[in-house]
Parts: sequence; C-alpha cells; structure tokens
Amino acid sequence: MDAQKSIYVADDDGNIRQIIRTFLESDGYAVEDFPTGDLLLARFLEKPCDLVILDVMMPGSSGFDICTELRKSSAVPIIMLTARDSENDYVMGLGLGSDDYITKPFSAMSLLMRIRAIFRRIEFESKKNATPEQAETAVGALTLDEPGRHILRDGVPMPLSPTEYEVLKYLMLRAGKAVSREELLNQVWGFGSAVETRATDDTVRRLRQKIDGSHATIEAVWGYGFRLKAEDSPS
Repeated sequence: MDAQKSIYVADDDGNIRQIIRTFLESDGYAVEDFPTGDLLLARFLEKPCDLVILDVMMPGSSGFDICTELRKSSAVPIIMLTARDSENDYVMGLGLGSDDYITKPFSAMSLLMRIRAIFRRIEFESKKNATPEQAETAVGALTLDEPGRHILRDGVPMPLSPTEYEVLKYLMLRAGKAVSREELLNQVWGFGSAVETRATDDTVRRLRQKIDGSHATIEAVWGYGFRLKAEDSPS
C-alpha cells in the first residue's frame, strides 16, 4: 500500500471488533473501533476515514441510521455487517448507499478481500482516468470528471456514494443507449442474483432524485434495464 488507509469499525461485540482490528492491522490498515455507531459517527465528523464497517444491530442508532447520516456528507465506502440472513436487510443496506454487505458469521479473510476489492477498484479508476487529455462527457447539466472521480451538476460536484458514482458514470458513458441490469451488476457490483438485481433499481431510484432538474433523466427500459438521456433528446 502506497499510503496507509484508515478504517473505522462499529460493532457492539467486543470480540468481533478485536478480531477485525487485529486482522486488518496485520494487513497494514490503521483501524479504530467503536462499540456504537454513534461514537463512530462522532469520530468520523471529527476526522474522516477511508472506509467504514458498520454492524446493523447496535445500541443507540442502528447501522442503517449511521449509514444514512454518513451519506448526507460523505461518499466514504461502507460495508454493512448483520447477524440476520435477511434479504430485506441486504436490499435496505444497499438502498441506503452502502457498498457491500456481509452476513455473520463471516471469515476475517473474506472481509479483508472485500475491503481490498473496494480500494483496488477506486485506485484502478483513479489511475485509468488520470490522463492529461480527455473528451468531456456531458449529459444535460451533468458533466463527468473522471480524473477527480466526480460528476458535476452545473459545475458543482454531486454528493454520490462510490456505487452511485460508478452507476451514473457507466450510464453517462453510454448515454442514449439501453444498459441491462445484468450489465450493471457485472460491471459495477461484479456479481448478480435476484437480490442484487433489486439493488440496481434502488440505486437508480436514488440517482433519479439527485439528478432531478438537471435536464437529464434515467428512463426505464421495460424488462431490460435503463437508459440515460438528455431530456430534450429524441427517444
């Protein structure tokens, strides 16, 4: 790792926190752990980190609540942990803007591989897009800034989670073309199933709200997927 990444972990189980912290520190990460999500949020607002791991069920605010609060001001990658193998929890977590979801019990190595994959994707995108000259990609009032990993709306960076950014970028680069749910799942999430397919719809729902009034719209292509287009473009 070129620079040490910092990770915050919130879980009310001290043993789980210790296992995660020990394992991640042995891989070179700087880790701080908290018994509640409220303490993690307070620390994050004081000093942001590079990745957050949140248990769903904790005293005080739930992991879902903390994820919602973090997404109000930050696009930090978030991994949710839960003891319940619930499809609803999975969909809710992704719907609130988390980037991954792991059901307990889980192996520390599995968590580590998820974390590495998230950082690798971010690094890969940054390096791939760090070219001196690029054709500008714009749809309506939206402009893609790939080197900065931003999508600008009227020149102002939009508050997008990493997953929201990847989905909107993918659609912008293919503006006017229909993109299937399966293609989005493969290219953005890296997998697909009946549950994850719902996640694409939920991510698109949030993006529609965020780009409302930008002269760009995400259309549903019935039974297939989605199409991003400028509002004054012909169908």
